[in-house]
Amino acid sequence: MEFRELAVSGSWAFTPRQFPDDRGLFLEAFKGPVFAEAVGHRLTVAQVNVSVSKAGTVRGVHFADVPPGQGKYVSCMRGALLDIIIDIRVGSPTFGLVDSVVLDDVDRRAVYLSEGLGHAFVALQDDTTASYLCSTPYNPKAEHGITPVDPDLELPLPAGLPPLLSPKDTAAPTLAQAREQGLLPRWEDCKEFIASLRE
Repeated sequence: MEFRELAVSGSWAFTPRQFPDDRGLFLEAFKGPVFAEAVGHRLTVAQVNVSVSKAGTVRGVHFADVPPGQGKYVSCMRGALLDIIIDIRVGSPTFGLVDSVVLDDVDRRAVYLSEGLGHAFVALQDDTTASYLCSTPYNPKAEHGITPVDPDLELPLPAGLPPLLSPKDTAAPTLAQAREQGLLPRWEDCKEFIASLRE
């Protein structure tokens, strides 16, 4: 398995080796030692989520209070999606930076985003199936969102694919509003929490 850090610090892409034969193929979708080498700590999986989406479905931008936040290891089991990571950590030197990676059932790449980062994805095909390994269980009181159509974010939503949003994501605040409301994670808190995972 190969890995590379993405433009948003605290996020990585993992690309597995695939072993095809006349029966199909085999791959290691997650490998703990490789993950720990890349990220600097082990991933404790507290919950696994699966979503199935129509083409154009946008899920996010979602994030959780830090501590503890929620680290996510995201892969695409079927179809294709554009996975989007946003630095929403107030005080981060790259605050507002966006990076994206195509996840699909061809390369079978995965993305990990650390606690404190914003996450969204756009389904590029019908029946796109995403799987998330999550470091903490879902906690609705600690979960927040930013509207993915905030013009200041300039998310790379595909042209010609009208976005399908949930009512919750449609009503979510902009990045500026979330910052004014004190909802965004602080860079120092994120660094401190992640350092504690490495001890």
